[in-house]
Amino acid sequence: MVFLIILLVLIVIIAFKSIKVVRQSEVYIIERLGKFHKIADAGLTIIIPFVDHVRSVVSLKEQTMDIPPQGVITEDNVTITIDTVVFYQITDPAKAVYEIQSLKRGIEYLAITTIRDIVGKMNLDSTFSSRDLINNQLRLLLDEATDKWGCKINRVEIKDIRPPEDIRDAMEKQMNAERNKRAAILQAEGEKQAAITIAEGEKEAAILQAEADKEAQIRRAAGEAEAIREVARAKAKEIEMVYESIKNANPDDKLVQLKSLEALEKVADGEANKVFIPFEATSALSSLGAIKEVMTDNSKKTKK
Repeated sequence: MVFLIILLVLIVIIAFKSIKVVRQSEVYIIERLGKFHKIADAGLTIIIPFVDHVRSVVSLKEQTMDIPPQGVITEDNVTITIDTVVFYQITDPAKAVYEIQSLKRGIEYLAITTIRDIVGKMNLDSTFSSRDLINNQLRLLLDEATDKWGCKINRVEIKDIRPPEDIRDAMEKQMNAERNKRAAILQAEGEKQAAITIAEGEKEAAILQAEADKEAQIRRAAGEAEAIREVARAKAKEIEMVYESIKNANPDDKLVQLKSLEALEKVADGEANKVFIPFEATSALSSLGAIKEVMTDNSKKTKK
């Protein structure tokens, strides 16, 4: 009875040692008598007790590694602190176990030295404006170096870049000065544009006013000219009517001459009017003068 119990216990121990259940996204590295034997994938795996041995359980999922913040000296001799995270995935479990003592420690040390090499060739301003460039270079260099370890570097991200306190204060003052400068420039540009707009408006208003004054003067002059023409037409019409009346009355020459003188007297009845007497009128005036002298001589003889 005791023998059966001992046999049952041995069978249970052997079964426990022989049957292995590998979970999803994991693999077992199996050694036989201290030598690599096989890689056990997810599922049920049978091994030989006391001969085969599970050396390591390797995860095939993408993993993250937070690199401790490192002080790095830039090209312009400024010490900055860089905090980095690495995303990696094991592609060859056997190499990850047998090619390096500690894969995580190897990636960490390699990332630290690579960051110092990349950032050491850049100045302070470039480190802030070239994060994507640093991430890409760091990923390529790490991926190339860890390929022999059966590991692939998928991404490298710089979480934070912290300059020294005095440099940070100087950068904040510089940023404030730049913002104030841009604000002053924008304000000056706005005032300049406003002044230009006002000047253009005043110019256009002056041009429109001048054109309006010019148009008013032209219209005023045209009105005055039209009034003068109307007056001239009226005078001409009046003269024509007088002429027609005289012509219809069939006057003699003396009457025509007298009427002409009366018309000249009316025409000349103005301070600004100038009268030009034609030659025929002068002969009539001479005849009148001669008649006056004859009548004067006759009156004197009668008195005697």
